Amino acid sequence: MNRLAIKMLLGDHSKYLMLISGITFATLLMANSASLFCGIMSWTYATVQNARAPIWVSDRMVEQVNETKPLRDTDVHLVRSVDGVDWAVPFYQGLTQARLLDGSFQLVTLIGIDPTTMIGAPETLVAGNLEDLRLPDTVIIDEFGVERLSEKNKRPIVIGDVFEMNDRTARIVGICKSARSFTGGPYVFTTYDRAIRDYNPAQRRLLSYVLAAPQAGVSAKVVAERIRETVGLRAYTENEFEWSTMEWYFRNTGIPINVGTLVAIGFFVGTVISGQTFYSFVIENSRNLGALKAMGTSNFKLFQMLILQSFSVGLIGFGIGIGIVSLNGNFAMRTGKIPFLMVWQVPASVLAAVLFISVMASILGMLKIGRIDPANVFR
Repeated sequence: MNRLAIKMLLGDHSKYLMLISGITFATLLMANSASLFCGIMSWTYATVQNARAPIWVSDRMVEQVNETKPLRDTDVHLVRSVDGVDWAVPFYQGLTQARLLDGSFQLVTLIGIDPTTMIGAPETLVAGNLEDLRLPDTVIIDEFGVERLSEKNKRPIVIGDVFEMNDRTARIVGICKSARSFTGGPYVFTTYDRAIRDYNPAQRRLLSYVLAAPQAGVSAKVVAERIRETVGLRAYTENEFEWSTMEWYFRNTGIPINVGTLVAIGFFVGTVISGQTFYSFVIENSRNLGALKAMGTSNFKLFQMLILQSFSVGLIGFGIGIGIVSLNGNFAMRTGKIPFLMVWQVPASVLAAVLFISVMASILGMLKIGRIDPANVFR
């Protein structure tokens, strides 16, 4: 009977292709929208990904990494004094403008790292040497910065080129890979002292965060709690800071609503198109199904045939749709200009939605089969 069910499904080419197209389109909308959403959210905590510190200490009012309320310089020593802290270093993050020699400007995210330990520096350099950052007036920029500054400079930016920040010369000694920032600007890395002394206007407080790590055998979560209780500052583990940043954007931006609307549209379109098409397919095959009932086939067996047909269509459509989304995501990640991140939860959730659509389509068919009178076959 299962083989017969597949033959019936493949026998009507137009309905079969329509069913596959509906599921594929629904999968495309849901998976692509969800992956874009995850990509946008990953951009919101790009600084956390780039610096890679186990513990982030900030002002008590800071909820996400892109808002900074400066700390006192002495807070670094306070964090170091907390039991269980292995090391703690200053960290600067701020937005500033880079001015090229031709007079054009580019907004950049300036990162200042500890010059002794180089904690907070980019993990992957595609050109240059990290140690050169200790030389006077030097910076490392990311690949996106090379692209943006090259566009404004009318020629490719290379190591050795210079630009200005706060009327101070910045000489490029390295090019790195980094996660893209939600603000849209490239990252520029330099030493902490140079960032607060040369490349930013003078302020009373300039310390953005204190990066720390627990001692061996001590949980980062436990040490973060001790810092909160002892120093009176807010302390996050790396994972907690990422989630806190995403939650802030959930509460304060319209991104979840807009992307959720696209996912809902994909689900609705898939349900309507697949449900109607499958119901039409059952109606057109009602004579064949009635003949099977007349020959003694039970409703339960017919229901099994429908479930096999709908799930076959659902899995094939899902496979085609998720394959197209994966290819699109691979292209997007290579360009680095489109926020795309397909975590395993995305295809798993879309598959669950597709199977639900298939079940709903089967139920519509079952309702029709249940009302088929086998006597109609002989009239």
